[in-house]
Amino acid sequence: MLLEKILQSQGFGSRKYCQQLIKNGSVSVDVEFAYDLKKQFSPENLEFSLFGETYRYREKVYLALKKPKGFECSHQPHHHQSVFSLLPEIMIQRGVQAIGRLDQDTTGLLLLTDDGKYLQALTHPRKHVPKVYHVTTIDPVTPEQIEMLSQGVSLHQEKGVFAATDVAILETHQLTMTIHQGVYHQVKRMIAAVGNKVEALHRHQVGQLVLPELEDGEWVYLSEQQKQLAQNIGSTE
Repeated sequence: MLLEKILQSQGFGSRKYCQQLIKNGSVSVDVEFAYDLKKQFSPENLEFSLFGETYRYREKVYLALKKPKGFECSHQPHHHQSVFSLLPEIMIQRGVQAIGRLDQDTTGLLLLTDDGKYLQALTHPRKHVPKVYHVTTIDPVTPEQIEMLSQGVSLHQEKGVFAATDVAILETHQLTMTIHQGVYHQVKRMIAAVGNKVEALHRHQVGQLVLPELEDGEWVYLSEQQKQLAQNIGSTE
């Protein structure tokens, strides 16, 4: 593959701009500056440097980000900063999207990718990928509320009954619950349906992938194993 195509696929700009980077001697491969526009490279496991920073070719990217409060999962946010402002510009150029949105006031595990098939695999309603939330409530959590959430509640203008699994009290005003659907504001509405109110909401886990150790706003590339865990594929030990 031509180096300019590789650079373009990795989000470094238009083909013309990438050609200019090569001509200017801004790109090096195996410690040697690459000036030859016609030279072919195998993209697999290719490492290259641009302006002194090293990158590895990735056909698609899969990211986990610890979402802070006050960020919208939109490229065109209305009232807060965009969660995409936490990512390097090359990720935006690649067309990275959030895999399911979190409200601006919800924190925790947010997955992002530019792989449309992977995004579909995690968000399609038939897949029922479980998501674990830690919920801080205004009023104390009662055993009756835990029971109601486990049995299932009705939500206004939604068909059917919505039940959570693995519902448990963590602290006086905090519980954990796993949901398997993804309707609008589901956790907040379920908590309201049992007579309480959400003060803070944190997504702890998607599928079998637990939020990695990250600071607020930090992100990491997912390993192949982590990708599968997020899809609920992998070890259940």
